[in-house]
Order: sequence, then structure tokens, then C-alpha cells
Amino acid sequence: MKTIWNQFIHSKTKNSEQGFSLIELMIVIGIMGLLIGMLGPKLIEKFDGAKVDTTRIQMKQIATTLKNYRLDCGQYPTTDQGLDALVAKPTAGSECKNYSPSAYMQKIPKDAFDMDFIYESDGSNFKITSYGSDKKPGGDGYKADIIVTDAD
Repeated sequence: MKTIWNQFIHSKTKNSEQGFSLIELMIVIGIMGLLIGMLGPKLIEKFDGAKVDTTRIQMKQIATTLKNYRLDCGQYPTTDQGLDALVAKPTAGSECKNYSPSAYMQKIPKDAFDMDFIYESDGSNFKITSYGSDKKPGGDGYKADIIVTDAD
């Protein structure tokens, strides 16, 4: 009786230590591959959408700051003065007599794609552009240019 019991215990121990078979592992890996293949593009699309939204929010914050600059100075910084006029009082171009002593921004942020914003202005209107994820003019979808103007 003792030997049957020992055999039963040893056979259970051996079976519980065997692990997974190669076929079981291949099935699990196949299922995981299918899930990643189906969900991966959706996650990447959401990530790209979040970057576009973040960039648009940054641009609107800069636009609000530009409007405050215009209230103090009577016009927007020109293209030559650029967005740097929000960080330090411009020395070239038309002078701003009521420039805020603490400046308007600590630094100009980059877009969510780690690129500088493109700023254009004649002093009465402005346009801020980000080239999007492809980092070049034009594009479609999430690669399209993001533009904010003083009319927005």
C-alpha cells in the first residue's frame, strides 16, 4: 500500500512539473499575434490623434498669448520678430512701448512632433503652422498641416 501511494505522489509531481507543450505555446503566441494585429493599428491611430490634439492646444495657447501681446503693443509680432517676441522684447522692427516686464512666455514650446512652429505675420494678422507627423508641408489625415490663425 505504501508503494502505491508513493508511486501516486511521484507521478503527480512529475506531471505537474512538465509545463506547456510546444503546441500549446504556439496557440497562445498565435492568439496574441492576432490580438496585436487587430488592436495595434487602432492604438497607433489614437496615439497620432492625441499628438495632433496636443499640438492644436499648444497653438491655441500661443494664439491667446499673441492676442495679449497685441493688446499691449498694438500689433502682433512680425514674421521677422517671430514668436521669440513673446519671450523677450524685440529689438528689431516696430517697438512695443507697453511690453510686459515679465515677458509673455518663459519659452516657446515645440509641437508634439518635436518641431518648431512656423509663424507668419504682417503685424495685423498671424498664422501658426505645424507640419504634423510627416514634418513637411501638406499631407492627409494625421500627416496634414495644423494651422491656427488670429481668426480662430
